[in-house]
Amino acid sequence: MSESWVDAAERIGIDLHVTLARPGSRQAALTRALREAVREGRLAPGTRLPPYRSLAADLGIARNTVAGAYAELVAEGWLAARQGSGTRVAERAAPPEPVHRPAEAPRKAPGPAHDLRQGQPDAASFPRTAWLAAARRALNAAPDEAFGPGDPQGRIELRRALAEYLARARGVRTTPDRIVLCSGFAHALRLLFGGTGGAGRGPLRGPLAVEAYGLGFHRDLLAQAGVRTVPLEIDEQGARVAELASRRGLRAVLLTPAHQFPTGGPLHASRRTAAVDWAGTRDGLLLEDDYDGEFRYDREPVGAVQGLDPERVLYLGSVSKSLSPALRLGWMVLPERLVGPVLATKGQREAWAGTLDQLTLAEFLASGLYDRHVRRMRQRYRHRRDRLLAALAAHAPHIEVTGIAAGLHAVLRLPAGTEAGALAAAARLGLAVDGLAAFRHPAAAAPATHGLVVGYATPPERAYGAALAALCRALPPDRG
Repeated sequence: MSESWVDAAERIGIDLHVTLARPGSRQAALTRALREAVREGRLAPGTRLPPYRSLAADLGIARNTVAGAYAELVAEGWLAARQGSGTRVAERAAPPEPVHRPAEAPRKAPGPAHDLRQGQPDAASFPRTAWLAAARRALNAAPDEAFGPGDPQGRIELRRALAEYLARARGVRTTPDRIVLCSGFAHALRLLFGGTGGAGRGPLRGPLAVEAYGLGFHRDLLAQAGVRTVPLEIDEQGARVAELASRRGLRAVLLTPAHQFPTGGPLHASRRTAAVDWAGTRDGLLLEDDYDGEFRYDREPVGAVQGLDPERVLYLGSVSKSLSPALRLGWMVLPERLVGPVLATKGQREAWAGTLDQLTLAEFLASGLYDRHVRRMRQRYRHRRDRLLAALAAHAPHIEVTGIAAGLHAVLRLPAGTEAGALAAAARLGLAVDGLAAFRHPAAAAPATHGLVVGYATPPERAYGAALAALCRALPPDRG
């Protein structure tokens, strides 16, 4: 048997844990416990100890017992008692043995001098003031139950705001009860295919057709869930969805119709219709990743494929590109038959997307702040893109640039055999940039196209010019 106590921080300045062993003298046990605390360095020199009465009350022992223990430690030199300043650990009381401190964590390697990697917005452009104002209004208006366990479907305030916004801005046909919130696209894939508890426990099963170019991270995630991915080749009109008809066993396809990742360009209208028709004939699904659908520059808006058939198209989106990946907020607009299975997979309580951020985003959408932010960033990113094109026209006019009508990145097409050299040159210049071949599906039949995927949204404004200069120096010269 033993007794444990934690002294209040306001009394001695630190949290202190002492165990008094039984049986035996209470005074002897306290004396040993305090002596060990000083010896081990848990009570630093100069630390003030609680008054007799306070410590006796905390431990449930007599004041005389505490006074006796203090007096013994003062006599031994561990403690010092002065009139008016109480009892403190003696300044010269130091552990006779060296204190073993954990080794310092290794320092992170310095980041690149210039960063043009794709996949993230300009972090410096996050609308802090507007977000804080929305958060204040959302918290003031939130009902008390919002601060309890989270609803796995997501706050109704945000689902309502999303249903209105997605219908207006993206042509999505839905109602709040068909929206399930998540923490982003990768989380949505886990819920749909892998479940929260492991591989193969989600409501969907493979195999899954995917575009021949895409994020390897997503392919790896699906492979971990036991899903075999089947690549569809890409051309100037997007994914060749006609290939779906010849692939046996396929009942689902994942596409990026608004802006193919990473090659750029929308899925042609005829192929959109063909993909939806294929899903209807196979009793299948089209998963639509609308990862940067708000950002368009030189073309008419391209609405979501989901609007063609809400029961065959599963729409996936997030704020990771439009606001920040740090928010960890995304959504699934589901066919009615999938809402229950997805919620069953997610569990009884929300464990991923924070309620306060959900409430804030709902207010951000409903107040029009989100629309204003997107319009402002659309202008800023268009200016970034134009600077990239101007730099290439001046210093590397032989380089073809594609995928520039929308999105946050461009593809620089390189002569065959030059991608590796360009990446090596970029590394020597301290420039981080992605090679196009890295996004190629390993099972794709056609040879990979050589190029660089340039994320012009990533660097802060002050660093953008230097990053472009480094990029131009890294490109292969004109051999023509």
